[in-house]
Amino acid sequence: MKKINVVGLGNILFGDEGFGVEAVRRLEKECPELTDSVQFIDGGTQGIYLLDYIESADMVLIYDAIIPSDFDKRVYVYADDELPAFIHRKMSSHQMGLSELLSIASLHGKVPQKVVLIGVPPRDLRLGSGISEGVEKLLVEAVDEGKKMLNSVLSG
Repeated sequence: MKKINVVGLGNILFGDEGFGVEAVRRLEKECPELTDSVQFIDGGTQGIYLLDYIESADMVLIYDAIIPSDFDKRVYVYADDELPAFIHRKMSSHQMGLSELLSIASLHGKVPQKVVLIGVPPRDLRLGSGISEGVEKLLVEAVDEGKKMLNSVLSG
């Protein structure tokens, strides 16, 4: 059986910055049948402490608030070869840490077979504001994308 880790990155204190953590919480709640096959991790802002979750998995699905170059208010999905070029643009406060984690995993020869990043652009980063209405609507789509990805990997 494949080992799959789903990691949510973000700081829940700063509004939409907590998108990744909230997405993982919802995905886990909506997919209790997957808990035997998938580990759901609230990665918060842990950085290097997440290395084992990256290196020990066959697949890593990461949720994070991101700022892509075209900046449309939609759900973005980046996988494998798309990820390194995107991630080095440093468009999220966590991507530097994520880039470093993937680089260290590469140096150790322990990069997962599949790495996927699902993200949305934040709309509101005010302290204590919670997830904004616009990002809340995108959360549903982002969680659905994660479900499709996990079901595809687990059935294949």
